[in-house]
Amino acid sequence: MADLPLTHPVPHSVGLDRPSRRLPANACDSHMHIFDPRFAPSRHWKRQPPRAEVAAYRQLQQRLGTSRAVVVNPSTYGTDNACLLDALAQFGTSARGVAVVGAEVDDAQLERLAAQRVCGLRVNFVTPQSWGTTTPEMLTALARKAAHRGWHIQVFVHPGQLVELAPVLETLPTSLVIDHMARIDPAEGPAGAAFATLRRLLDRGNTWVKLSGVYMRSREGAPAYGDAHALGRALVQAAPERMLWGSDWPHTTEAPGTVDDAGLVNVLRAWCGDDDVMDRILVDNPARLYGFGEA
Repeated sequence: MADLPLTHPVPHSVGLDRPSRRLPANACDSHMHIFDPRFAPSRHWKRQPPRAEVAAYRQLQQRLGTSRAVVVNPSTYGTDNACLLDALAQFGTSARGVAVVGAEVDDAQLERLAAQRVCGLRVNFVTPQSWGTTTPEMLTALARKAAHRGWHIQVFVHPGQLVELAPVLETLPTSLVIDHMARIDPAEGPAGAAFATLRRLLDRGNTWVKLSGVYMRSREGAPAYGDAHALGRALVQAAPERMLWGSDWPHTTEAPGTVDDAGLVNVLRAWCGDDDVMDRILVDNPARLYGFGEA
């Protein structure tokens, strides 16, 4: 029996429908953020963050049918991971964290993060950072520290930056996760230089891609984001065993009231073309990368 539609919208999410299919047990949203007014933004951040607390996100989980989550510390908080750690404490073992730290971070700090289920570091080349400009040298320094702990390094780049950084990315000593499909323009899609670079990275066997943020570059828009279909489909076919899906809730890059998260799940289903592949992306892949099921 199909789940009934919701009676009230979830904060930061449009619509009342649920996804077109009931998601499997242990389905994971591998990219989302928590913003809690108890934690002050970094002084470098000029925009007012939304109110998007754990209780509101749990409503989204109930709507979508996900039960696991990867909380990514947003650039809003700079290198202060207090909001992230508080969220992980609330979620418990059903969540993992990706932290933001400076290149000077020491082992003791990383140990404290690991104790609270952080398992990766994010390096952002796109939005303003509390330390100023992110450099390739910073990326390589953090990748070495991540590798020492068995963590992955997560990178947010523009397509041109992906191409420029490819020689560095190819030599990183740990698993690499590319945010938001590298923001590749759907108009270029699989035919562009950025996709060719991403495909080479995928072919190396230790690169993962988050199938998230489709709205960032799509001109066609919701509900199907049809102009991005070829790109999403090509990524799934290239390495279904290393694709991840994330909602990117609460969708801070978009105008309020414009993103339907159930629709985003349906887009993933269209890209997969097969529910077994979709289940792999929602359950098996994140379990392997983020260590769900481990103590």
